[in-house]
Amino acid sequence: MSKTIAVIGGTGAQGYGVVKLLLAPGPDGSPSPWKVRVLTRNPNHHRAKDLEAAGAELQQGTFMDREAVSKLFEGAYGAFVNTDTYTVGAAAETTAAFIIWEIANWHKVRHFVWSNLEYAVRTGNYNPIYSSQNHVAKGRFGAFLAAQPLPTGDEGTIWTNFTPNCYMEMLNLFLAPEIQPDGTRIFYSPMREDSAIWLVSQADMAWWARYIFDNPDKTAGKELKITSGQYTYREIAETFTKVTGIPATYRFVTMDQFFSLWNGKEIPVADEVPISQGGMTWEEHFRAWWALYRDNVLKRDMNWVREVHPNGSTLESWMRDTKYDGSLPKAVKDRLLKNNEDHIGIRRKKLSTLDEATF
Repeated sequence: MSKTIAVIGGTGAQGYGVVKLLLAPGPDGSPSPWKVRVLTRNPNHHRAKDLEAAGAELQQGTFMDREAVSKLFEGAYGAFVNTDTYTVGAAAETTAAFIIWEIANWHKVRHFVWSNLEYAVRTGNYNPIYSSQNHVAKGRFGAFLAAQPLPTGDEGTIWTNFTPNCYMEMLNLFLAPEIQPDGTRIFYSPMREDSAIWLVSQADMAWWARYIFDNPDKTAGKELKITSGQYTYREIAETFTKVTGIPATYRFVTMDQFFSLWNGKEIPVADEVPISQGGMTWEEHFRAWWALYRDNVLKRDMNWVREVHPNGSTLESWMRDTKYDGSLPKAVKDRLLKNNEDHIGIRRKKLSTLDEATF
């Protein structure tokens, strides 16, 4: 008999693929042991409808609504929880995470999987330059979860911290190159020559989420720091040329130069937290985000990753599989981030507007 996994964040960039793979047959073609119930603000959104067509049950509501979360968890075996910093802000997200955890325990949800990020401020000796808001909120609760003892026997809620890093698909959005008139791609970045960014594909995130629920004996009470690989920006450009045959280069820019290329950088990073009420701007947030990778604050064990998931993505395989050419998605519905699809967020200027003499 199939067991139900309740999902918060199922229509987002991470959760969408997770839901699809939880519902998919196993590698041997056997039916999935999982049913999925998805909490969504808008059941009529095309992403929600796609999940419903794949077999998911939809429930309207938000993760800030206790009654909606309680209803979501009724009778569920597991929970995959990916709350959204970019909607409610770090403070509200942290509070919501504790409430969601309490509700899951009340409903005797057996396996609680928290979509986590490193508590990077703590890792960076509490230096505020690393105060990326999603890392702050998710990392604080993840640290709390890691301190919780596992129950003995078959009763009580076990937990897993599911810790990805930058989505590889961000190369289609925030990290996309500038296309020059002659077709050459330039990857502009405030990452130094000796700095490298960890990237994880959506396919790999979905694989690891399914692995966690399929193997509680191996994943309960652990943090799984997942990734697809680590790459310098020069390696990204070189891999792009290898795959596509299109010339590409990497060009270093300062933080100030990078953020001069964006319209809307002064807007709140969280839709519901105005700057006047203590909100952080997009620029402030992403300066901290870039610093995490620039200063190599985030760590991964690639030997362990490949041992458990030997067929995971590489940058090259992802570019080939997705037919990546460095172009931004033409259709609104194909944008990676749901907020961006819904016309919330910043917009990039033409990078060519930056005076070449400033490099």
